[in-house]
Amino acid sequence: MNSASSRSAHIVLIGMMGVGKSTVGRRVARELSRSFVDSDDEVVARTGRAVTEIFATDGEAAFRDIEAEVMAELLASPVPSVIAAAGGSVLNSSTRARLRESGTVVWMRAPVDVLVGRTSRGTHRPALANNPRATLTQMETDREALYGEVADITVDCTAPIAAVVRTIVQSVNEVDAQ
Repeated sequence: MNSASSRSAHIVLIGMMGVGKSTVGRRVARELSRSFVDSDDEVVARTGRAVTEIFATDGEAAFRDIEAEVMAELLASPVPSVIAAAGGSVLNSSTRARLRESGTVVWMRAPVDVLVGRTSRGTHRPALANNPRATLTQMETDREALYGEVADITVDCTAPIAAVVRTIVQSVNEVDAQ
């Protein structure tokens, strides 16, 4: 477990885009009577620009810098929250260090085939514009070790949402009991 007790710290959901971090996070927050925040939504709120616009006009590097700043602020908050971290947030070494110190990190996992199906609806994921399957496969390869480096709990997200929420809440409660 990370150094911070999850009762007094954050629960951070990490994983690939399309795994369900936002959907599940809202429900976990409700179950645990905590606030919920999505790091992508925070980027939009703070910049006044859509993620796709930032990618298109400023590039991925600029987006990652903004994302790292937002994650640092969210993880530094004294109010214990459930945070849905953007899929690429683990690419930043400072963010990974903060994740290890900020509470319980839950790695939500699903096979690429499932992620392709979930992400094919919508246009808000600029990285998937050309070949979603190949892109997701490469992202998974690039990020898998990084997710594993910071995760306290790993959850299979091919189950129904209610079961995933139940598993996360039970796992966090078990971590708290230790």
